[in-house]
Amino acid sequence: MASALMHHGLESAADRFPGRTALLLDESSLSFAELNALSNAFAHVLAERGVTKGDRVAMMLTNRLEFSAALHGVSKLGAAAILISPAWKSFEVAHAVSLTDPAFGIADGSCLAVLAEVLGPEHVLDLDGEAAPGLLSGHVAAPSPPEISATDEAVLVFSSGTTDRPKAVRHTHHSIGRGTDHWIEALGLTADDRFQIVTPPSHILGALNLLAAAKAGSTVRLHRRFDLDESLRRVASDRLTLEMAVAPIALAMANHPDLESHDLSSLRYIMWGATPVTASVAELVTKRTGVPWLPAYGASEVPVIACNPVTEPDAWRLDSVGKPVGDVTLRVADLETGEILASGGIGEIQISSESTMAGYLPEEASTEAFADGWYRTGDVGWLEPDGWVHLTDRCKEMIKVSGFQVAPAEIEAVLLGHPDVVDCAVFSVDDERAGEVPVAAVVLATGATTRPEDLQALVADTLASYKRLRRVLLVDAIPRLASGKALRRELRDEWAEQIALELARN
Repeated sequence: MASALMHHGLESAADRFPGRTALLLDESSLSFAELNALSNAFAHVLAERGVTKGDRVAMMLTNRLEFSAALHGVSKLGAAAILISPAWKSFEVAHAVSLTDPAFGIADGSCLAVLAEVLGPEHVLDLDGEAAPGLLSGHVAAPSPPEISATDEAVLVFSSGTTDRPKAVRHTHHSIGRGTDHWIEALGLTADDRFQIVTPPSHILGALNLLAAAKAGSTVRLHRRFDLDESLRRVASDRLTLEMAVAPIALAMANHPDLESHDLSSLRYIMWGATPVTASVAELVTKRTGVPWLPAYGASEVPVIACNPVTEPDAWRLDSVGKPVGDVTLRVADLETGEILASGGIGEIQISSESTMAGYLPEEASTEAFADGWYRTGDVGWLEPDGWVHLTDRCKEMIKVSGFQVAPAEIEAVLLGHPDVVDCAVFSVDDERAGEVPVAAVVLATGATTRPEDLQALVADTLASYKRLRRVLLVDAIPRLASGKALRRELRDEWAEQIALELARN
């Protein structure tokens, strides 16, 4: 099923299923033939604006039908798409652009002003502009294909990787193609499947879903924003066959007062990803709906790592993310010595796979991401003898908020920009809805009148909403090692339980 180039999956689906519905949004739709024609139009329009093979194109778009067409259109030119979250603000976008050096950009809505501020308005295509429909309807034939190699860069997503500011994750046509094949295999995806996406397409899971659906010939319903009742209604009206969920969606389903009134009988399963399964929540949803859960595990750097075996529903488990998928091979390394451990030994999960990223930007960040060619996930866990994967902790200090990675250092940099902040450290506390949320311990200058809510507002005004601080604690000092490294785990041990209880009460 391997396609050499990222856009070959869509082209194949357009040949095999030209009239089949590829994408739905509200009451609008595109067939595979129409989606492929629109991707050709994007390629022509971008080429007319000077985009050529080897360039990078920044895509800062909301959930819309054109997202998939733009992604494939960029690929057809031999350029690479940079997927920038529409939730990001100027500070974050400027950093992303400085890392990746795009030649051009595509944006819509409020994203246009943010991206144009960095790239210049003449270098950004406005999908909401008056000329956009005419431009994109002018070409339907495929552009003359450039010489593209499977090892050429295809798509860049963002991952904080460790504790630093976001890094660009570089995927080639081959690595993202293998990841797409792995996802099709993990989900048991076929042309008869229909599913919906509420995760942003700029996130690795959202993009992977679009690529896998195009390659498999499946139908996808997009949503402009998350609305649980609308999503549940669409399961019945579209006879959806599988559903995607992260922890907040699962919890919202479990707490929905009228969940039983929705017909979910068409679903084969609900996939749980991005965070470890909360068994009590999953079990309650299944009890109320009869729909089982399919836990899975992936990362921006290796899109699909493990999944419960989709062809063996009797074997599905909530206490494991599943077994390795495709050519993915896992090992566990001792956290102190790096020694490779036998089954049952707890340490860092490391991965070897053809779907592994080509590396980070900045390039120097790639060195510590690998050990003898194996990608270091930063996740702590263990393997059963027959391959079942268990995740227990993270040795990296990343905070996962509703599946989105948040780097403590990025928030700390914003806080330290305030003249009254002498020192700070950001750590995570557990949250029933989001999985984890960031909290900051802050040391203020003597005599400072800045309030915790002022610092929360500063972060909210500077960074994406999912990075907002849920609490700011004013402390006398930040515990640090002699090297200067903040002891975030010590802060977490001291404060997390108390704050988690407060959050639960609220």
